[in-house]
Amino acid sequence: MLAAQPEVTFIGTATTVLRIGGFTLLTDPNFLHRGQPAYLGKGLWSRRRTDPALRIAQLPSLDAVVLSHLHGDHFDRVARRELDRELPIVTTPAAERKLRRWGFRAAEGLPTWRSHELRRGGETLRLTSMPGRHGPGALDLLLPDVMGTMIDLDRYGTRDFRLYVTGDTLNKPLLAEIPERYPDIDAMLIHLGGTKIAGILLTMDARQGGDLVELIRPKLTVPIHYDDYPVFRSPLGHFVAEARRRGFAGTVRTIARGETVPLTPPA
Repeated sequence: MLAAQPEVTFIGTATTVLRIGGFTLLTDPNFLHRGQPAYLGKGLWSRRRTDPALRIAQLPSLDAVVLSHLHGDHFDRVARRELDRELPIVTTPAAERKLRRWGFRAAEGLPTWRSHELRRGGETLRLTSMPGRHGPGALDLLLPDVMGTMIDLDRYGTRDFRLYVTGDTLNKPLLAEIPERYPDIDAMLIHLGGTKIAGILLTMDARQGGDLVELIRPKLTVPIHYDDYPVFRSPLGHFVAEARRRGFAGTVRTIARGETVPLTPPA
């Protein structure tokens, strides 16, 4: 019997359900509803514009959570209250320390390039921490540590699928090492939005997103994290237009909240 193709369900912000092989992952759980404020740190709040497509109680059985960083629009008070405390959470070392204080005993912080593996039958799902920078220059020191995640599915010792989840990073020179270490990326979930606070760019806008696609060269790019909060200033349409201008629109698949799409390239 053929294995099911990998797929993603978009819940909102950077929150997705990933089904890869026999494994199911939740990314960056943000389950606040429209009108509720998310705490962004340093006394800053942003009020959500949208509703999540699912509630935590409606999620499928999960094998792990992949958390790029500990901001209130990526791990909110609903997640803190309702997620299973025994669920593995793969995240940054700094986020691990706080999550464990909150009672999430299976949180594991990965230094850059370190991996956590899930195994079932003849399948191994390897989650590897990728470099990331949330802010420019010294400002990054005031923001939570952030990581991307490379997700590799091996079946009986042979790699079957590779997904890169960028996390809330800017496109910085340190990302150039990713395609050198990890060529042949099948799909990329890219965090966009062009988040700006006090005029300072904190997540990739359309131009930086286009630059990253050209650097990583995935077979498929799925944009997320682009319109849920007022601090997101670069709409999805800007990235789609940038993809057309640069000639890679055919490898971009947009996804609506509540929609499930395959993580395989368009035919």
